[in-house]
Amino acid sequence: MLKEGQKAPDFSLDDDLGQKVSLKDFKGKTVVLYFYPKDMTPGCTQEACDFRDHWGAAQKKGAVVLGVSADPVKRHQAFKGKYKLPFPLLSDEGKKMLRDYGVWKKKKFMGREFMGIVRTTLLIGKDGKIRKIWSPVSVKNHVLDVLENL
Repeated sequence: MLKEGQKAPDFSLDDDLGQKVSLKDFKGKTVVLYFYPKDMTPGCTQEACDFRDHWGAAQKKGAVVLGVSADPVKRHQAFKGKYKLPFPLLSDEGKKMLRDYGVWKKKKFMGREFMGIVRTTLLIGKDGKIRKIWSPVSVKNHVLDVLENL
């Protein structure tokens, strides 16, 4: 797992429009990078909608919001459209970035073990260094906590 104060690893992933997005594209901006398990699931939908509902406040503080999961671009398009999400959703089907950021881990649910994304948010400063890490994230009031730290 990455640590606060470390330089955030660069990445290049397709967004929900199929366009390449890299961390370096946001040099000089504060980035809220949130990792979530799966589009269209209850907790992930709530988290995305919370970021949507507070997107204006994040923008006023000069922050960019990026969501990341292993879902394919087409699923991101449907998720983004259905919930009118105003920020990019990045697709890491190959799970390289998820591993680089230490969020692809063994999980347990109802007695079975499997590999999956641990819900995590990173606040990356204008200098490209990780200012804060929330992991694992509890969705309720999480966005408000992120906003307080911008």
